[in-house]
Amino acid sequence: MESNVNMKEVPFPEQFQAFAGFDWASDHHDVVVLDAAGAILLELTFADDAAGWGGFAKRLSEGLDLDLSRLAVAVETNNGPAVERLLALGCAVYPLNPKAAQRYRERKSNAGCKDDRLDALSFGDALRTDGHGWRRLKPDDPLTQELRLLCRDEVQLIAQRTALVNQLQAALREYYPAAL
Repeated sequence: MESNVNMKEVPFPEQFQAFAGFDWASDHHDVVVLDAAGAILLELTFADDAAGWGGFAKRLSEGLDLDLSRLAVAVETNNGPAVERLLALGCAVYPLNPKAAQRYRERKSNAGCKDDRLDALSFGDALRTDGHGWRRLKPDDPLTQELRLLCRDEVQLIAQRTALVNQLQAALREYYPAAL
């Protein structure tokens, strides 16, 4: 006779070995990794280049002996190269709304000053305590990734063109208004 076992889903905190907050920037990134109890396992700032990302992955997998598929990462965006690299490493990525990020930041420090390490700490702690209600990002298939990259380039080129047209119009308005 088969027993009717209660197949309850594994609680969110038990699904992961660690929780990380990731504060990204164009040239460097700050990461704070926490265990399930909230103790800091690692604080790291690394450059946004191949060596920096390689060192980051090595510190996590070898230094902390983490299975990267069991690392949950909170980040204040849902797209971009940093998110794509985190997904490529196999991390569980949870995007954070900027307004919610501000509130979590205020929980840790009400001084109002922006600090990358504090942001990373507050994002990781927020994911650890409230992540059960967040939506996890799924990696895109290769064709979608390529399309996203091409669209990102197109958007940047359109923004450049718009800036140049605005500069030309301002110069004409100042030096030769009859041309407008």
